[in-house]
Amino acid sequence: MSEILDIAHEMAHDLFKAGAMDEITMRQVKALCLPPQRAFQPEDIRRIRLANHVSQAVFAAILGIGKTTVQQWERGERRPSGPAQRLLDLIDRKGLAALG
Repeated sequence: MSEILDIAHEMAHDLFKAGAMDEITMRQVKALCLPPQRAFQPEDIRRIRLANHVSQAVFAAILGIGKTTVQQWERGERRPSGPAQRLLDLIDRKGLAALG
């Protein structure tokens, strides 16, 4: 599904650049192309971090949070907030390079 959304977003962006789509419609397309928010389990967060070959401290720095927060997520003591869930989803789908 993510690939289809990426293609739809790219097509809409091209139409916008060509002047065939207005800014409001482009914003609506962007909102529609967002993947559904995922709930991450502790093992998901650890898997994502390990798949990107980073320590808890480095992962925390990349996400702009404290190392303790990553530790609590991975132990199931806390859950990521909405913005953190979006970042985790992006990193899971596209890797850390997507943030750079």
